[in-house]
Amino acid sequence: MTALLDLFCGAGGAAMGYSQAGWEVMGIDIKRQGHYPFIYCEMDVMELLKTHKEWIRAHFDVIHASPPCQNYSVLKALHKDIDHPDLVTDVRTALQQIGLPYIIENVAGAPLINPIRLCGTMFNLRLFRHRYFEIGQKGNTIHIEQPEHTSHRKLGLKAPRTSREPVYADGEVHSIYGHFSGVQGAREAMGIDWMNRDEMAQAIPPAYTRYIAGRINRTW
Repeated sequence: MTALLDLFCGAGGAAMGYSQAGWEVMGIDIKRQGHYPFIYCEMDVMELLKTHKEWIRAHFDVIHASPPCQNYSVLKALHKDIDHPDLVTDVRTALQQIGLPYIIENVAGAPLINPIRLCGTMFNLRLFRHRYFEIGQKGNTIHIEQPEHTSHRKLGLKAPRTSREPVYADGEVHSIYGHFSGVQGAREAMGIDWMNRDEMAQAIPPAYTRYIAGRINRTW
C-alpha cells in the first residue's frame, strides 16, 4: 500500500481522496485539526522537513503539500495589511532534498512548475473551484493527463451561489469561500460530510486527489 505524508493537511479534503484511492495517509499541520479523518500530528511542517528527513524517507512513499495559499489568492488585495507566508518555493526545495515523489497543491498565481489544473466541473461536482497541482519526482516534474475543462458558460452553468439553502436551482453551482452560508449544500457539492464551514472554505474536494492518485499509480 502506498503511504502518503499529507503536509499542511487542514481538515483532510486532499487526504480523503488519496485514501479513497487505496493509499494510507498521515497528516501534519501546525494548527490543531480536530476533524482530520486520519492519523494526525500537530507540528511545524517546515521544521519537520528540516529535521526529520530520514524518518520521512523510512515511512512514506509519496508526499503531498498544500502550503498556505493566501499569498497568491485574488482575495489578498482585500487584506493588504495581513502578511501571509510565501512557502511554495521553500517547500519544493525541501521536498526535492528528501527525494520522494511529491505533489504540491495551490491556487492560480502560485509559483508552481508545469502544474495541472482541476475544477469541480471535471468530476460532475456542482462546484467552481480551480486548484493547481505540481507533480514531481527526482527533481523533475511529471505530466499526467488533465481532464477536459469545458467553459463554465458552455456547460450552461449559472452564477455560483454562496448564501442560500437549498442552493440548487437548474444549472446552479457553488463557489465556496469566505464566510458563506448554505453549508449542507456546500458539503454535497464538494463530496465532504465531516467539515464545518470554515474548513470547507479552504478544502480540496477529494475527487481531485483521487484522480491524481489513480494517474500517479500508472506513472510510478
